[in-house]
Amino acid sequence: MESTFEAVRAEALFASMLQMSQGPADADVRSAVTSTLRRMGERGCAATVATEFGDHPDTATNRMIWALRMIRHAYAHSCTPEVFACPATLA
Repeated sequence: MESTFEAVRAEALFASMLQMSQGPADADVRSAVTSTLRRMGERGCAATVATEFGDHPDTATNRMIWALRMIRHAYAHSCTPEVFACPATLA
């Protein structure tokens, strides 16, 4: 994974009610991540991911691949140095 932010966001999207079949827009992905993190917290999202991989590893793998792909696209150009440490600001 690229960063801890990416991992947390992917877990939140994974744990959200958003479905792959909905073909969500970037704004929908970002909204789902925000609302899921507020509702469940980072640990709650991680626990949901762990439970799903334990109970349904066949479908959980595909959902995480989808979540990572969606997060990478939705947040590709949204890095704000004031809030998050961008790679460009670390140099």
